Amino acid sequence: MRRVTVLPNLLTLANAFCGLLAIAKAIDALVLAGDPARSAEFYGKLEAACLLVFLGMVFDALDGKVARLVGGASEFGAQLDSFSDALTFGVTPAILAKVLIEHEAPLLGYSGHPRLHFIAAASFALMAILRLARFNLETTNDESSHQDFKGLPSPAAAGAVVSTLLLYLVLRRPQLELDAAGPTPVGQLFDLLPSLRVEAMPWWVLPLIALLLPLYGSLMVSRLRYIHAISFLTRRGSFFLLVYAVFAAFLLFAAPVPVLFLAFQGFALAGLLRALVHRPKDEPDEDGPEDELFAHGGRD
Repeated sequence: MRRVTVLPNLLTLANAFCGLLAIAKAIDALVLAGDPARSAEFYGKLEAACLLVFLGMVFDALDGKVARLVGGASEFGAQLDSFSDALTFGVTPAILAKVLIEHEAPLLGYSGHPRLHFIAAASFALMAILRLARFNLETTNDESSHQDFKGLPSPAAAGAVVSTLLLYLVLRRPQLELDAAGPTPVGQLFDLLPSLRVEAMPWWVLPLIALLLPLYGSLMVSRLRYIHAISFLTRRGSFFLLVYAVFAAFLLFAAPVPVLFLAFQGFALAGLLRALVHRPKDEPDEDGPEDELFAHGGRD
């Protein structure tokens, strides 16, 4: 049996653990769904599940860099990373979205069919799996193949979905914007501007969340170009890039939910805008490795 490098693979498994724990939190929330007196616990557990997905992103960002730094990049690590990403960034966001929609539907007077909600969730999860399978075929261990992506990366798609769920939870229950020192800056904004509180969330928000799932799923399997955010942040840049990063971190600390929502939605839209502005007209389409694979009827 081949030897494997322990540290990067432990980081990858930590990513998968976050996804499993997030699913467990969603199941715990479902147990509380039938008890109106414990609705605060339901929203709290679902919020914790969403935050675990973001924690998984931290481990996912570290494992590849650590593997290349210690010379531990391997086929085993690449496959393990894809399995973990499929769980944390494919299956988990889909389950969290379905749990939220099914719980909120009777409260908001929305009568959507559970089967349609499942189809929306399954489309996101399955597109994430397809996107990761294609990524494995197209990507090598050298640094040059980690500068950009074809299709929306699965962590970014998961972030777009989960940040939308977090924003819904905060607007639906502003009490979530409390910490040990009292209201957070966003919580204080709710106190200053009570009109921002959404006492009666419109029913159409739920089908909108359901529609976002196949939309982001389609972006994952598209050929739109997206930058590799971690490679961009870790490469050499100007002094002012560091200054901008510091202030961005301050904003994230002060108002994490709105900043995460805007950042991930903006990143997802950036690929669409980039394709519209820089559309190549005379560059022929190149068949990727997966196109060649399917053209020959599969693996030998």
